[in-house]
Order: sequence, then C-alpha cells, then structure tokens
Amino acid sequence: MVSTLICATCFLLIYRIGNFNIDVSFLIISVFICFICSFATLYYFYYVDIAKSVDALAEKIRKRFLDKEIPQKHNQLEEVDSIAQLENRVDFLIESREKEVSHFENLDSYRKEYLGNVSHELKTPVFNIQGYVDTLLNGGLEDPNINVDYLRRAEKSIDRLINIIDDLETITQLETGDLHLDMDVFDIAILCRDIYSSLELSAAKKNIKLEFTRKYEKPILVRADKFRIRQVLVNLITNSIKYGKDNGTTCITLSFLNNDVIVEVRDNGNGIEAKHLPRVFERFYRIDKGRSREQGGTGLGLAIVKHIIDAHNKSIKVESEVGEGTCFTFSLNAAE
Repeated sequence: MVSTLICATCFLLIYRIGNFNIDVSFLIISVFICFICSFATLYYFYYVDIAKSVDALAEKIRKRFLDKEIPQKHNQLEEVDSIAQLENRVDFLIESREKEVSHFENLDSYRKEYLGNVSHELKTPVFNIQGYVDTLLNGGLEDPNINVDYLRRAEKSIDRLINIIDDLETITQLETGDLHLDMDVFDIAILCRDIYSSLELSAAKKNIKLEFTRKYEKPILVRADKFRIRQVLVNLITNSIKYGKDNGTTCITLSFLNNDVIVEVRDNGNGIEAKHLPRVFERFYRIDKGRSREQGGTGLGLAIVKHIIDAHNKSIKVESEVGEGTCFTFSLNAAE
C-alpha cells in the first residue's frame, strides 16, 4: 500500500509539470520503476531488518526457555510469519511459566505437609520415651511392678524411632540416586515362599492364610535387586496382614507378560476407598491414622515400595474396592 502511494505521488508530480511534453510510455515506465524501488526498500527494512530481529528474538526465547519444544513442520516454499511465530512462543512461554508457578506452589504445600508429618512421627516416640524415663527416674525404677514394663515400652518406642529414621534414609537414597541397586538373577517364586515362611507367625495371629494362586514348580527368574524386592514384598504382605480381615487370605500371583514378570499381591480385606487410592504411595499418608499408628507402622512403607520399583524402571499400581479387598501389582524384568 505504501508503494502504491509513492507511485501515485510521483505520477501527480509529473502531471503537475505541464510545461514538459512527456511520453506516456516513459511515464508508465517511471511509475513502475518507482514502485519497484519503493517495494524493494520496504522489503529490505521490514522483511530483512525487522524480520531478522524478530527471528533472532524468537530463537533466543526458544534456546533459553523452550529448548525441548518440538519444531513445527512447514512448507519451505511458504513464507513464515515471524511476528506470529514470536507471538506463539511468547504465549507458550507464559503458559509454561504459569504451570511452573502452580507446580511450585503445590510443592511448597507438599513440603509443609511433609515436614509436619515428619515432626509428628518423630515427636510421638520421643515423647513416649521421655514419659517412661521420667516415671522411672521419679521412683518408678524402684517399683518392680512397673520398671521392667516401662523399659520394654521405651525400647519399643526407640525401635519405632530407629525404623522411621532408617526408612527416611532409604527414601532419600532412592530419590537422590545414592542407593546402588545390586542387580542379580533369582527365582522370585522361591523368594515369595521364604517371605511367607518368615511372616507365617504374624498371619497366624489373625488366622490369615498365605497362599499362591497355583503351584510354581518351574523357576520364575527375574533380574532385579533381590534385597530391595524382598523389602517390597515384605511391605506389601505385612500390610495385607495388618489391615486384613480375621480368617482372611493373602494371595500372590506370578505371571509372564512379554519380557516382564507380573507380581500381584491380593487380599480380601476391608479394601481402600477410591478417594485414598491416588495418595497411598505418599510418604506418611495414612488412610486410618489412629489404627495405623496402633499397628506400629512408620507410614513410609508404600512410599519405599514405589521408590524401589521406580529405581528398577518399572511401575506399581493399586486396585481396591471397599469390602472386597486390595491388589498391588508391579512388574520386573524377566531373565532367561
């Protein structure tokens, strides 16, 4: 449009000079030349100078903030609108920053909740120990009816305190990658039988049967850290015993799927409400806080389970229905 105005101006100037006899063809050629020159000038200043600046700014934003952005495909013959491209990247940058702010706000809220839970979990056994020691120092030590009993209670609180600290250390090592996994090939069916044998007494107190869905006579070999997978299975089976129904059943199923071995730990206990399922693997998250503490758990067992499975680059999921029971399922790499 600017080029047209310039040409029209030149035409009027030439027309106003009426003393000169100008050939019409010469006039047309002059107007055309003016148009070409003005267009070329505008093209240079806008498409070359300004467009280059805009492209450089857009590329600077991409390298600094959007380095993982997937490049957009376009026809090389089509002209790229630099302004529109810059606008899209700025919009994307604003949206990304808004998501980050929201994410950090959630992390801050989680951090506060986590610190509160840690403080509470550590405070409970410490206060118990303090109470027992004060009682013994204030004359209880001489009373044979309470001295041994209080010392045993203090010992249990100390054991709980040690367990919390050990579990926190384990989670920290798993999250920071400081915990080295000792990968080995072993028969997971034999490992499950050994764990069943070690937990048989605890299950018998609640008349809970520890079973397999079928006999696993052939080896089911997996490649994993045997000690850590033992931790996973002990945590899952112990939970099924603690929170299962009297005269209930805990059952393990082992199966193959492609190159993985699928492990299922299922019980017919009270089950978990749907609203709790997304948070069962969070540290210190308890469905029934009072009952959980009575059972002596640290509230870190399932969090450790998830971190161990994640460290193996595998996943774990939970399915549950109130009144029907709960099933934890995870996978491991199968070995020949």
